[in-house]
Amino acid sequence: MKFGMIGAGTLAQAIAGHVVKAGHDVVFSNSRGPHTLGAVAGAFGPHASAGTVAEAGAADIVVLAVRWTQVRDAVRNLPAREGRIVIDATNQWARLTPAFVADRLETGGSELVASLIPGAHVIKAFDNMYGPYVAADPVTEAGHRILFYAGDDKDSKKLFRSVVEGFGFAPVDLGPLRMGRLMQVDGGPLSGLHAIREG
Repeated sequence: MKFGMIGAGTLAQAIAGHVVKAGHDVVFSNSRGPHTLGAVAGAFGPHASAGTVAEAGAADIVVLAVRWTQVRDAVRNLPAREGRIVIDATNQWARLTPAFVADRLETGGSELVASLIPGAHVIKAFDNMYGPYVAADPVTEAGHRILFYAGDDKDSKKLFRSVVEGFGFAPVDLGPLRMGRLMQVDGGPLSGLHAIREG
């Protein structure tokens, strides 16, 4: 299975670590082009590569991990593809540029992301956890680290659950995509909750 990272920062790299450890492939992309990502991809070994946003967007599972104010630009040139699975790992912050304030008042962040990528099955995940916790081994002495997620498409969520269980996480389905608001760093009650499922 191939993962495409739109964004190549701390969170994208943290998720990519689990991807390659599980034997999957990952392609990193950013707004500056693949020629700027050689060192990043090289650090993850032969299962990682650098590509364009379009190439990352052609992967089996696409992870959107950019700053909130970069979301529109990051997905603007994605080729249309019905049924694309997109993991929304962005956070809708209170201090936003004026262009995003109206969006914040009218809808949740993941619903906005879904509207910007027509035909995509968007799953909200990873955004409530700090990067070092995402990067760390999800299997601890006390149990498995809980990973909250939300989405509207049952088949996409089933695949996502299977994949992250393979990483070692204990996934917890919060329900439809709108419930992803519970994870928002900007006031969501699950923000920063790094819980362990015993056993």
